[in-house]
Amino acid sequence: MNALEARFSSIKSSIVASTLAAKRLPDSVTLIAVSKQQPALAIEALTALGQHDFAENYVQEALAKQAKLAHTPMAGKIVWHFIGPIQSNKTRAIAANFSWVHSVDRPKIAERLSEQRPDNLPPLKIFIEVNIDNESTKAGVSPAELPAMVALCQRLPRIELVGLMVIPARGSPDAFTRTAQLNAHLPSALPLLSMGMSGDFPAAIAAGSTHVRIGTALFGVRQMTAES
Repeated sequence: MNALEARFSSIKSSIVASTLAAKRLPDSVTLIAVSKQQPALAIEALTALGQHDFAENYVQEALAKQAKLAHTPMAGKIVWHFIGPIQSNKTRAIAANFSWVHSVDRPKIAERLSEQRPDNLPPLKIFIEVNIDNESTKAGVSPAELPAMVALCQRLPRIELVGLMVIPARGSPDAFTRTAQLNAHLPSALPLLSMGMSGDFPAAIAAGSTHVRIGTALFGVRQMTAES
């Protein structure tokens, strides 16, 4: 067993243990492998081990990897998620080349993704990013603005709003629980919660996360230079 396989096995076991501790079904949480700054070969190797969901932060880096993997046996098994900040001039590429977007943080981005989603593809699944701790340095919709943002996204034809995503402030242990409560108090609660990363995913699962985004703990030290 190589190092990548060992880390993958360990994380999968930790996810199962966390779901059981929370009295949830083991398959109720999806592992998203955050492959930013990792080579395409690492994605291919992890796909061969049974991982299918991969997330990228940088559009150009992601497109280069998708091109490298397009003609491999694993290409059809990969589901691409975008989790990084979204610039307006990147929405067309994101709408055309990803199945899920976790970082929709303002109406303009939601509208552009809907307008630019190709008609031959199913609606783009999106999470609204919530700035749960109202940090001035972070993107995301404030809790007060969330109901209006949800209503807007649900009216757009080429996207499917599936849930909320958060990146809590440091030292905010109840942020996941507050996000789950915020979702529960919407007029109609959304089915999914994208919460938890390498250092805090057990707490996120305990609070109800359905998608955990894990990078360094899975792949090890990042190997590439970031591209925007």
